[in-house]
Amino acid sequence: MAHAAQIKIPATYMRGGTSKGVFFSLNDLPEAARVPGPARDALLLRVIGSPDPYGKHTDGMGGATSSTSKTVILSKSDSPDHDVDYLFGQVSIDKPFIDWSGNCGNLTAAVGAFAISNGLVAADRIPDNGVAVVRIWQANIEKTIVAHVPITDGRVQETGDFELDGVTFPAAEVVIDFMDPADGDGAMFPTGNPVDDLDVPGIGTIKATMINAGIPTVFVNAEDVGYTGAELQGDINEDARALAMFETLRAHGALRMGLIQSLEEAEQRQHTPKVAFVAGPRDYVASSGKKVAAGDVDLLVRALSMGKLHHAMMGTAAVAIGTAAAIPGTLVNLAAGGGERDAVRFGHPSGTLRVGGEAHQQDGEWVVTKASMSRSARVLMEGWVRVPGDAF
Repeated sequence: MAHAAQIKIPATYMRGGTSKGVFFSLNDLPEAARVPGPARDALLLRVIGSPDPYGKHTDGMGGATSSTSKTVILSKSDSPDHDVDYLFGQVSIDKPFIDWSGNCGNLTAAVGAFAISNGLVAADRIPDNGVAVVRIWQANIEKTIVAHVPITDGRVQETGDFELDGVTFPAAEVVIDFMDPADGDGAMFPTGNPVDDLDVPGIGTIKATMINAGIPTVFVNAEDVGYTGAELQGDINEDARALAMFETLRAHGALRMGLIQSLEEAEQRQHTPKVAFVAGPRDYVASSGKKVAAGDVDLLVRALSMGKLHHAMMGTAAVAIGTAAAIPGTLVNLAAGGGERDAVRFGHPSGTLRVGGEAHQQDGEWVVTKASMSRSARVLMEGWVRVPGDAF
C-alpha cells in the first residue's frame, strides 16, 4: 500500500521567555494552511506531535508541556501602524485541537527577532546598532505590542548577560510593552468589580478577581484554596484532586466572565482563562534551588496553564498580574500590600519577575495604558519541519 511522502516546510524553532515553539512565515505554509480552518489545525497538530495519548510528543516538535507545545504564524502587516501580524496557537497535548483564543506573552519576545531576521520589518526601521522598535499586531486578541529588539551590526543581538528566572542561560534583554492590555472588546473587569464572590462546587464561595488584561485570568487567594503561594510544580501537578479542583474553578470563572455560555464549553477552551492564586511575601526555595526571600518580592503568584501549574509564569499572565497590581483593591494589589503602585516583583516557582503597569481612572473606570516586562529570545534551530503529505 502506497503512503504519502513527507513534505518539508520552512520553520524556525525558537525560545521566547520561558516558552518555546515552532515559528512560520504565513507565505511559507502550504496554501491550504494559510487560512484558518481544519487544514491549518491538522498541519500544526502534526508538526507538534498531537494528539499524543502517551503525553511525550515523541513524534513531533512539541515538548509535552503547555510551555513547549506552541506554534506561531507571522506575516508582514498591511497596517501602516504595525510591522508584523502575530498569530499564536496553543496546541493541546492529548486532544486534537488548537486553542486560538489568546496570546503567548513569552513567545512575543521572539516575534520581533523572527520578523527582523525574516524580512518582515522594513529595512529603514532597523538601525545598524541600537534597538529596533517592532510594532506587533497580536491577531488573537487584536492588541498592539511593542518589542524593543537589540541590534548589532544590522543583525538581531541574541546573546547577552540578561538573566531570566526559568531560563537556564543568559541572553540579550528584550523589553516588551503591551499597549492597552485589556483583552478583547469587553471591559477590563467583565463583572464590573475588582473583586467578586465566586461560587465553586467543592470549594464554596471565595473571593476572586476576574480580569481581562494580557489574557483573561481568574485570581484567587492561596489560602482560600488550601495553599500558601510558595508551591512548586510537583505540589500541584502530582495531585489529581488539586488539578480537578483548579479546573472546576477555572470553568466557573470562565462562565462568570462571559467567556463561555455553559460549563461544558470550558473543555474546548483550555488556553483561556488562566487561573492563578496569590499570597503575600514569604521565604521559599525555587525549583532551581535558588532561595527567594520574602524581602525580594512584593507577593507570590502561582498560575496554571493548560491544566497544569506553570514552571515559571506565562508572559500574558504576568501582564494580568502587573495590571491587577496597579489597580487598588484587587486581590493581586492587596496581596502586594495595597495602595497605588506602578510595578511589582512577584515570586513564581522558578524565581522572581518584575512587571510594570500604568493605570488611571477614566469616567469612573480603571484603564491600564501599558504593561511592560523584560524577556529574552533565541533561535534554537532553523530549516524545515517535515510532516506526512496527507497529514492535513
